[in-house]
Amino acid sequence: MNLMIKPSQAVGSVTAPPSKSMAHRQLIAAALGAEARAVDNLEWSEDILATLDCLRALGASIERREQGVVIGGLDPFAVPEGAVLPCRESGSTLRFLLPLALLSGRTVTFTGSERLLERPLEIYEQICAQQRLFYDRQRDHLTVRGPLRAQEFELAGDVSSQFVTGLFFALPFLPEPSRITLLPPVESGSYINMSLAVLRNYGIRIVSVGSDRFHIPAKQKYRPHPVQVEGDWSNAAVLEALNHLGGRVRVQGLDRLSPQGDKIFSSLAAQLSAKKKAVLNLSDCPDLAPVLMALAAAGRGAVLEGTGRLRYKESDRGAVMARELAKLGVQAVADENRIWVEDGSLHRPSEPLDSHNDHRVAMALTLLLTLVGGELQNAEAVNKSWPNFYDVLQGLGILIAPAEEEAHEDGSGI
Repeated sequence: MNLMIKPSQAVGSVTAPPSKSMAHRQLIAAALGAEARAVDNLEWSEDILATLDCLRALGASIERREQGVVIGGLDPFAVPEGAVLPCRESGSTLRFLLPLALLSGRTVTFTGSERLLERPLEIYEQICAQQRLFYDRQRDHLTVRGPLRAQEFELAGDVSSQFVTGLFFALPFLPEPSRITLLPPVESGSYINMSLAVLRNYGIRIVSVGSDRFHIPAKQKYRPHPVQVEGDWSNAAVLEALNHLGGRVRVQGLDRLSPQGDKIFSSLAAQLSAKKKAVLNLSDCPDLAPVLMALAAAGRGAVLEGTGRLRYKESDRGAVMARELAKLGVQAVADENRIWVEDGSLHRPSEPLDSHNDHRVAMALTLLLTLVGGELQNAEAVNKSWPNFYDVLQGLGILIAPAEEEAHEDGSGI
């Protein structure tokens, strides 16, 4: 889907969408309870649908309602032999559920896009090798077979925190206690804290020793309870960014006490406005990189540090954002763990911008097109996390139309 976005300013109030990161965690924890309970305020994004499909394939009971589900009854020791889990493009789904799939000793296959299966999974591969568990990774699927055993796990602290969360979900079931040690440097601590907060609410005890060591007691049970998924600080950052581009948007439905690390956006955006080429460290909030690159391009430039993991997201985010910013007249360079964005004069692109099938890139580029106008290719990438993103923007006054309609109206179509 290609969209034409005209120069326009956003004005109005809007409720932040539900947090995708929290929803994944809440759904998995609720599924592991013996009794089904409600998880409400869900966004039916591609990633959340993937998690629901996979939990159902593992044996969870799921009843869908208008804005949520009633879910529970998943026994990870009794998953169906040969279960197939369709992860689509959701890295969270794959990494969160893989350790649970290893508990039963039965064969489980994860499927997904080629890009998903290219993303780093070496930590789980190493654990399977250490414990002599079956692990077969192919271009379009990954097949594993346990049973996973308790041990002292050592994980690199600068790789995705999703591996830690996946182990957090599974290890409390084991008959013996486990320990996890994160090797320095430790990044994405806010995501680990988010997982710990959810697990506490479900009665799972994980003892933290500093920020890098965790003791997981054995033979625990999930205690389900009804929950409402809180608002998403990651996607709300896009709405708030509109205010830095001349808009007047009030974002409601956010918890100021949330463990979500991306609530730091306001502080980072303020630094971009206050200082030319501000230096920002994103090691604890890498998902904010595209929107911050967009604001830097529209403003005074920036240097973003701690960005190494962007290469392994839905796209190589630093590189593809640099490529698209060049079409708008702004130079940016991404190296192994740092991104430079020059200040420059944005202009309307002479060719369409491309989301590269990355939802956060699509949203960030949309922000810039509200200033200069232009076409965005593969705009449907937002369905991964926020399917009604463009409807929300139109409700705020942003002028958006299918590219085909725009071409017909201005006489450039056939």
